Amino acid sequence: MKQRIITALILAPLVILGILYLPLAWFLFALAVITLIGFWEWTQFVNAKSRNLALIPSLVFGAGSLIWLHPDMNSLNHLTSSHYSLLVIGVIWWVISSYLAISYPKSRSWWENSRVMRHLFGILTLLPFYWSVVYLRAESMATDAFHGAKLVLFVCLIVWAADSGAYFAGKRFGKHKMAPAVSPNKTIEGLLGGMVISVLVGTLVARGFELHFSSAAMMYFTILCTVGISVLGDLVESMFKRVSDIKDSSNIIPGHGGVLDRIDSLTAAFPVFAFLYFF
Repeated sequence: MKQRIITALILAPLVILGILYLPLAWFLFALAVITLIGFWEWTQFVNAKSRNLALIPSLVFGAGSLIWLHPDMNSLNHLTSSHYSLLVIGVIWWVISSYLAISYPKSRSWWENSRVMRHLFGILTLLPFYWSVVYLRAESMATDAFHGAKLVLFVCLIVWAADSGAYFAGKRFGKHKMAPAVSPNKTIEGLLGGMVISVLVGTLVARGFELHFSSAAMMYFTILCTVGISVLGDLVESMFKRVSDIKDSSNIIPGHGGVLDRIDSLTAAFPVFAFLYFF
């Protein structure tokens, strides 16, 4: 626990500073490195003989997305149907994968023996995450350098608040398991507690950051959907680790495991938030 706290105290300020102050090109590069590490960790879930070869499909799709979506300032400030379609794909994936996690182990037989499906699941998890963060970070950047950064931080803060709220509410009130076959410690009471805390934090942060939604009701709806899917995103990665008999995706972050272990909730939260925010 001591190592976990020390690492968090070091990484959290670095992440926040990076979101706020990195120029867009460097932000895209840093996020690409994080995503690439996530893809490398995902190769453990593919059950391939060579992890190097298992990384190739993700690299091909990742490079293809860069060619398809043109990550320059002009394109990112004028999103097209191509940009939006990736968000739609991301949302559909998280609805499907959430069902797979909740219905586990019954759903396991549908995909367990298919390497193609396992590759596809990794691509659907990490590519929409990458691009949704990029869209949000670049939002209105030509007129307000910090607006997009505030949006990215807003998502991070409500998800982190939900994680903390769910932990304490689950400890105190948790009785009804969400998906006991995947993660025995996650409860419905914990989820509800996390949602309450995330709404409170989201309200304060939106006011402090001067973020504007079409209405208060839409803001609360967006927060609740984002937080709800973030909890399920955590369950989805737990499901893949359980099937692959892996405890942590790696040990790259002392006390925290791997990159996927730290961003599992965010990989689900960002595409859903971006979809609701832009649409």
